[in-house]
Amino acid sequence: MSDEHPTADDGTEPADTTPAEDAAVEPRAGEREATFLRGISTRAWEHPADRGALVALRELRGFDVVMRKLSGILSERAIRLSFLGSAIRVDRHQYKRVHDAYLSVGAVLDASDLPELYITRNPDLGGMCVGIDKPIIVINSGSLELLDEAELRFLLAHELGHALSGHGLYRTMLMVLLRLTTSVAWIPVGVIGLRVITAALYEWSRKSELSADRAGALAVQDPAAAVRVMAKLAGGGDLTDVDTAAFLEQAKEFESGGDLRDSLLKLMLLEQRSHDFAVARAAALKTWIDEGEYRDYLAGNYPRREDDADASISAEAKAAAKSYKDLFEASGDPLAKLVRKFRDGL
Repeated sequence: MSDEHPTADDGTEPADTTPAEDAAVEPRAGEREATFLRGISTRAWEHPADRGALVALRELRGFDVVMRKLSGILSERAIRLSFLGSAIRVDRHQYKRVHDAYLSVGAVLDASDLPELYITRNPDLGGMCVGIDKPIIVINSGSLELLDEAELRFLLAHELGHALSGHGLYRTMLMVLLRLTTSVAWIPVGVIGLRVITAALYEWSRKSELSADRAGALAVQDPAAAVRVMAKLAGGGDLTDVDTAAFLEQAKEFESGGDLRDSLLKLMLLEQRSHDFAVARAAALKTWIDEGEYRDYLAGNYPRREDDADASISAEAKAAAKSYKDLFEASGDPLAKLVRKFRDGL
């Protein structure tokens, strides 16, 4: 969940009645029995842009074989051995609190085969999910000190969402292409082509984080906990002097404030980020919750795994295009406003 590193996940991102205040009045999962989402498909939490790409990939026969070969280049087995030798594997004997929380979110998302979970010594808040054949989840030790019970479950479910959606495929491809970009830097055309591809993969990566955030929200069933995790990622673990409503209000200023120079700067800042900014992610998650899918899913109206084979590439592509169109139409960004004005004038 990290805002900087392409393979780590150090991060997930609220006047009248604000979205954050709405979230705060929702009962926490600990105060009621969780709704178990039996047979839920990963398509339920995948962002349309993420879901469209994943459905298309699953239809490419042999693609998974190629990616597993590429994964060998990155020594996936060595990565697991590294954590096996230097971190603590979570089970009923070690970090029982984390183990119980992990089993809890796995049960809610109906995950029958949970990836291995490790705690590594790192004071920062965050974690990551790596691997293709046998993904593993790694949580920083700092997360255990900085997060309360609901927040910890959100982080665990976020990483589990990555694993269940098979995001390791694209992440591996991104790492390989980043290495290739360096090795062919002396070929101008090659660099331009790879830069276009890596920019697209970074965009996918940012959307995959929104997917994982949704998985976390569905597993924890406490929207306020998700906002708190974003706030802690942005400003540290102590929220006693932080107003989460004001924190989410920052997202509006980030999106619509400034002029065209700020619009261009935002594009440049995002180009090579694998994660969107914390406030933007929190706002995106709250928007998704408010739009109703979240409540529909908790009521039992969600896509089932048994129907995954019938998922249509064209339908998912249209849904992805619609999500970008809707985002553009609703955007308060100065550049988006100018483009809409120019289009309407034509």
